[in-house]
Amino acid sequence: MQIREVMTKPVIRISADETVEVAARTLTHYNIGALPVCGSDGRLRGLITDRDLVTRCVASGRNPGTTKVSQIMTGSVVGIPPDLDARDAAEIMGRRQIRRLPVLENEKLCGMVSLGDLTRAEADTAQALSQISSNIRDE
Repeated sequence: MQIREVMTKPVIRISADETVEVAARTLTHYNIGALPVCGSDGRLRGLITDRDLVTRCVASGRNPGTTKVSQIMTGSVVGIPPDLDARDAAEIMGRRQIRRLPVLENEKLCGMVSLGDLTRAEADTAQALSQISSNIRDE
């Protein structure tokens, strides 16, 4: 099974110039844990998670209303192509200990795939995914 068959699309995304407060409201509104950060050209610039909001902004004493997403996002993000096999994506997630992968086509964001997406989509990956999920940290 290819990633394009299980990925979430369209993807809720945010600009690096938005404030952390806008990011927090967007995460809450859509009940999601991560937002891809994209330029106006659709290219992935980074990723911001609910954990980033807490650890890199609030706990650091920054003001969410004035701090830009670009100041606290993770800039180096692993992306995968939509034609990648789901088992290979699960292996990448396990090896890198991450829960979500942006899906890139022609260097532009076209979807997101999560550990949950893979678990629901392919029964034979469920055991491997449950083994890695106990040690995963957000990136």
